Amino acid sequence: MTQFTKVLIANRGEIALRVIRTLREMGIKSVAVYSEADRTSMHVREADEAVCIGPAPARGSYLDRNAIISAALNTGAQAIHPGYGFLSENSDFSKAASDAGLTFIGPRPEAIELLGYKSTARALATSHGVPITPGTRDCVGKDFEKEAAKVGYPLMIKAAAGGGGKGMRIVREPSQLKHELHMAQNEARASFSDDGVYFERYVERPRHVEIQIAADQHGNVVAFPERDCSVQRRHQKLVEESPSSAVNHGLRQKLAAAAINLVKASKYYGVGTVEFLLDRDGNYYFMEVNTRLQVEHPVTELVTGMDLVREQIIIAQGGELTVTPEKALKIYGHAIEHRINAEDPDRSFAPCPGMVTEWCVPGGPGVRVDTHVYEGYIIPSYYDSLMAKLILWAPTRELAMQRGLRALGEFHVGGVKTTIPFHQKILQNAEFMSGQVDTGLISRMAEAELASAARK
Repeated sequence: MTQFTKVLIANRGEIALRVIRTLREMGIKSVAVYSEADRTSMHVREADEAVCIGPAPARGSYLDRNAIISAALNTGAQAIHPGYGFLSENSDFSKAASDAGLTFIGPRPEAIELLGYKSTARALATSHGVPITPGTRDCVGKDFEKEAAKVGYPLMIKAAAGGGGKGMRIVREPSQLKHELHMAQNEARASFSDDGVYFERYVERPRHVEIQIAADQHGNVVAFPERDCSVQRRHQKLVEESPSSAVNHGLRQKLAAAAINLVKASKYYGVGTVEFLLDRDGNYYFMEVNTRLQVEHPVTELVTGMDLVREQIIIAQGGELTVTPEKALKIYGHAIEHRINAEDPDRSFAPCPGMVTEWCVPGGPGVRVDTHVYEGYIIPSYYDSLMAKLILWAPTRELAMQRGLRALGEFHVGGVKTTIPFHQKILQNAEFMSGQVDTGLISRMAEAELASAARK
């Protein structure tokens, strides 16, 4: 088993800081990379070393694989942790790191291509008996109108090379197809340097449920309890929780078995997530695999007691998983994560970059805040608007929601608008409180607010 002494984190913000903390606990030195816009970021301050890799735009810095690999080699790092987003699901980056003699803390390039590329992952799922929603087998081509007609409307356009809501569009009728396809391809190209997209039948009012998995290089694979990520806006997750109120023990076992089956079939190792849609009749459909750490991984950590970043590093070093399949699927209490963004909910969630003049985070029992922000920090306009993740744990869902309201009330931010007030509304929404949520909840909340304003 290899023992890393130094790891470079090819990312920024809260996830870079999250990885640095686990590396420090493991006695491993950290190297941060940063763009010119991130010189004052907390992850740069906290790392043992830091290297500027380019200008503010991500394409010239965090997406420049040659600059990142050069920084790793020049600082003597043995491995690269990609975090999430940016190059985390890029098979070419994984291969380039390996060719340079570095360990990529994630799957093999072949596994990323097979599972991370959605069209091939769907084909693999079909061949192993995992249900999928009807859709195109491969990326759409010139005859996209005929392919769409075969799938049927409404349909979803999805980027083949990545996730996070990028390159996704709902098309309800043929007249919308050409425009939405063009928009989806442009967004996919900008986010993943790949404009490949495919069509998938749109399931009305589904729940978005995912299974966290971990697999080592010795053939051991475990699945953790599901996360419910149904509270979304424009396909971007806002609130995640574990376990899901829509999943009973029997369904949990089926989802876990399907996820493990896919992972074993692909000879995958590392940490990853298998995502499913649940329809209103209780049927589940494979959606995609994220071959990386998820933004919402803390809710799994809180209900299992695991450190998933530590597990990633152990796997990359050639070690065996530290948890058995039986223990991995056990659930301890309930966890809810709120993504706190620098956005103005009263202006269609417009980004709000700028200086943070006040930053007072909540604390107390069962409260975790993952963040890179501090008072005086300037939020740049070039990247994702995520400021912090507020994660609550309690013995029950009801108590976790109560704790969330308390913690959100203690969360004070000045200088920029945030989504904190909107999260308070979610926790007091009748549908959310009852656990009867689906991916259309936020749209219905917005429609209700407009109707209420019109009556006044």
